[in-house]
Amino acid sequence: MQRLSLTTYILIGLFLGIFTGVLIGERAEVLNPIGNGFIRLLQLPVLPYFIVALPLGFGRLSYEEAKLTGARLALFSVLLWGLAIALVMLLPLTFPELESASFFSHSMVEPAQKVDFVELYIPANPFSSLSEAVIPGVVVFGVALGIALIGVPNKQQLLTVLDSLADALGRITGFVVKLTPIGVYALAASAAGTMTLEDLSRLQVYLIAYTVGALMLSFWLVPMLVSSLTPFSYHDVLRATRVPLVTGFTTGNLLVVLAMLAENCKQLFQEQEERSRRHAESVVDVALPIAFTFPNLGVVLLLLFIPFAGWFTGAPVSLADYPKLSVLGFFSFFGSVEIGLPFVLQQLRIPTDMFRLHVVTLVYIGRLATMLAVMHLAAVALLSAAGNAGWLNVRPRKLMTYATTSALLLLVSIGSARMLLQNTVDQTYSKDQVLTGMRATSNSPNSGVHREPPEPIENEQQATPLELIRQRGELRVGYDPDGLPFSFFNDRDELVGFDIEMTEALADELGVEAVYYPYDKLAMVEGLNGNRRYDMLVGGLFATTRRVEAMRFSDPYLDLHLSLIVPDYRKQEFTSLHQLRSDRHLRIGVLERPYFGARIQQIAPDAEIVLLDSPRPFFEGEQKLDALVMSAEAGSAWTLLYPDYTVVVPSDAELTVSVGYPMPLQGTHLENVVSHWIDLKQKDGTIDGLYAHWIEGKSAEDRGPRWNVMTNVLGYGTQPESDTTLTTRKITNPAVSTAR
Repeated sequence: MQRLSLTTYILIGLFLGIFTGVLIGERAEVLNPIGNGFIRLLQLPVLPYFIVALPLGFGRLSYEEAKLTGARLALFSVLLWGLAIALVMLLPLTFPELESASFFSHSMVEPAQKVDFVELYIPANPFSSLSEAVIPGVVVFGVALGIALIGVPNKQQLLTVLDSLADALGRITGFVVKLTPIGVYALAASAAGTMTLEDLSRLQVYLIAYTVGALMLSFWLVPMLVSSLTPFSYHDVLRATRVPLVTGFTTGNLLVVLAMLAENCKQLFQEQEERSRRHAESVVDVALPIAFTFPNLGVVLLLLFIPFAGWFTGAPVSLADYPKLSVLGFFSFFGSVEIGLPFVLQQLRIPTDMFRLHVVTLVYIGRLATMLAVMHLAAVALLSAAGNAGWLNVRPRKLMTYATTSALLLLVSIGSARMLLQNTVDQTYSKDQVLTGMRATSNSPNSGVHREPPEPIENEQQATPLELIRQRGELRVGYDPDGLPFSFFNDRDELVGFDIEMTEALADELGVEAVYYPYDKLAMVEGLNGNRRYDMLVGGLFATTRRVEAMRFSDPYLDLHLSLIVPDYRKQEFTSLHQLRSDRHLRIGVLERPYFGARIQQIAPDAEIVLLDSPRPFFEGEQKLDALVMSAEAGSAWTLLYPDYTVVVPSDAELTVSVGYPMPLQGTHLENVVSHWIDLKQKDGTIDGLYAHWIEGKSAEDRGPRWNVMTNVLGYGTQPESDTTLTTRKITNPAVSTAR
């Protein structure tokens, strides 16, 4: 009976792991230590491999050969990167029509982080780079040592020692590779058990598009390109990469397969003439570590997330933006995807809170990216080594056949994916229901909510506001029914929002009941100071100069960021305030004329400023305006209800305004109490918890444990709570405990 190959055992482990994850769900997390231990074993010889392989590889070359190797590495890397960028431009054709919006995220207003390439690639202390696993620095040190070794006389003894060390590291890798089926089983079970079905459903467009691109590059475009330019057949390329491809996919870690990939690539040269073989093997040892430090195909293809994010948020990337996307994205990925991706999202004016969805997809996409990176490194190494051995051969007829077949395969793949997604993706917009369906994290007011303003009580004029609250046993709160996300009515006709939960908690600590009445924004001062209808007002009210002069404000509890709300298709017109100066026909709505109206008038002196009492007339088209000035936090909530609009934070303006609770001018004691109470709520996490819930929407949809066969089909036992559910409860608990 024929013995099964290692690849077969790995695939068996992969499918058994997926089956286990689906069967037992999040219980499969118990296998995490085994998977993590396997990854650590694979990583064990990698950094020493860099330090040994690079000097050994360069040391065997002449200066001329080293120069040619560097030139070929650059040429073939650019060629492969071009293939990935072309797919980034083509794959958005698979996206179906969709209308969407998103909650506010701080990444919308945060400046992009800069990458220090000097620190990344030039180590002041190479041993520090080794201990901290800063791979680019380690590789630069290895390259410098290897190039210096080229001109060293009597180096053969050192090369023999390095060769023996490389062989020993290869033996360690070979032993660990035999454990791959076990490690793959543990990793696959944990991933399949924790990735939610909801995530898959919501992100299937990106998952399918990236999968099409990764499979095309990994199993056709790249290996066939190598086959077209070298003596190696398509089968040879796949034979050398199949185990590293599977291992890379299941571990999601490119570092762990480098030594294995190097050995497999060098095996393709084993039957060649001795001198050519040795030189080719040296180039493989040099090419793999160097190529590792630069963006690979898996990373470059992640740029596809940018057009997906634009499609998902209703702000699609235009054709004119693709050159900017390609240049910015490619060079920003030289540092870190975690830094580069939010930077590109910000530069293209796409809500950067979409980066959270990218993190969700990494459970699957990260493995595909690693698999694609394996093929990228193999292609660069094989092409460069074949060039040094003199085996490169440009055959126009074969290349033409390759190009024609590739074009047809892309056409079929993209067309099929488009048809599949068009018929399977639910294109119904539901984010408005998510917002209006939000519930309070604590008890919300019921009988204490009124729809009409209160009547003034004349005999209360002599007492202080705090004394009146104590006498009545109630805190009269004025609310704005259009004060999203601070005060609004949900789909159960309950008054909810950030400020409503805050005042409920305040009333509870004062030992009184909170009673809510609507207020007129034009009569706020009179309602507080004149007839004393209200004890305080809520609704995310800015503490502007004019308001502070007329009303007593508490200490600020939040700082909000000013933005422009515009129709989706016009967002490019408002990406900077400088652009507004040249437009003489703008009509801009403001909710606070003395402060924001004057500020916008300074920026755009020819614009017509229109004062609004509520954002609703702007969104419903009752007022024909080009833009509305309001906070990005509130604007994001409104765009959930009206997804045809988007929030634009101009790149050349950073303006934040504090919000507080207005109270009567004579309410010195009340203001002191409320301000100190706000300080306590900031320190005990209440405000952070409510911010995450109401403004960032992190717990807008409560997700229970991951579906699995054992619990949901067989009815055996109860599922442990997912990390998402636990995180949500940790976020909201402070507000719950305080309010109660």
